[in-house]
Amino acid sequence: MNRLVLLLFLLTACSITQERLDQGKRIAFERNKGNCLACHAIADGESPGTIGPALNAVANRFQDQQQLRAFIFDARQFNPETSMPPFGKNRILSDAELDWLVDYLWSLP
Repeated sequence: MNRLVLLLFLLTACSITQERLDQGKRIAFERNKGNCLACHAIADGESPGTIGPALNAVANRFQDQQQLRAFIFDARQFNPETSMPPFGKNRILSDAELDWLVDYLWSLP
């Protein structure tokens, strides 16, 4: 069983290419897309906001990437009082853009 889990982990890790990470970072930093820097500090980001928590070690805060994606899709399902926009529900980000952003955020140390 442990070998199967390791194999699945390796296959997942291999499918996250540098191009996907670069696309995710672009979305996180782009003002008319994710604009994560408006509220969060991110490594290499200039003039970050302080409304939300710093986006480092994101993988330690969520059970898995699906939970992180659901949070970005519509954080109100986890906290009805959140000020975070529902990026997926309001179609601010496409499905592909959400996936790239999740890959990027998940990779942050």
